[in-house]
Amino acid sequence: MSETNTKKVKSSDLELKDKLVALNRVTKVTKGGRTFTFAAIVVVGNENGVVGHGLGKAKEVQEAIAKGIDDAKKNLVKVPVLKGTIPHSQEGKYSGAQVLLKPAAHGTGVIAGGAMRAVLESVGVTDVLAKSKGSSNPHNVVKATIAALTSMRDANDVARQRGVKLSKVFNG
Repeated sequence: MSETNTKKVKSSDLELKDKLVALNRVTKVTKGGRTFTFAAIVVVGNENGVVGHGLGKAKEVQEAIAKGIDDAKKNLVKVPVLKGTIPHSQEGKYSGAQVLLKPAAHGTGVIAGGAMRAVLESVGVTDVLAKSKGSSNPHNVVKATIAALTSMRDANDVARQRGVKLSKVFNG
């Protein structure tokens, strides 16, 4: 594919729910002693096909989370969700993290680990099989999951790109 189908979304008209994926305490040793700061990875979504991730750093936990939420609202993307699952199997990769997402039958639930689960629940997927391969670093797993979700295409997108009717996509 020559064009990426990343669809940016404005956060002003959406009701977003946030989830804290990871909170990391960072220590810096200075001549006055140790300085503690916090780094928070946050995922926001409207549970209806829109998701974003952000990183916030501050000296207080609540401030770091608030900064992470603000950052996540700046990079929201639209993802196709069909009947509570994803349209097709997809792999995503970011740095050392690799993720595999597969659609699942209704009632299966979200079979996924911590960082992936937060992203998938925020986007509104209720039934999916997911596997995280490679790095378990939450930063990279979140970014790999969002990369996999944004590269998904639903049947309408495929029909539009091929220049054919929707029924022709399934019948060949």
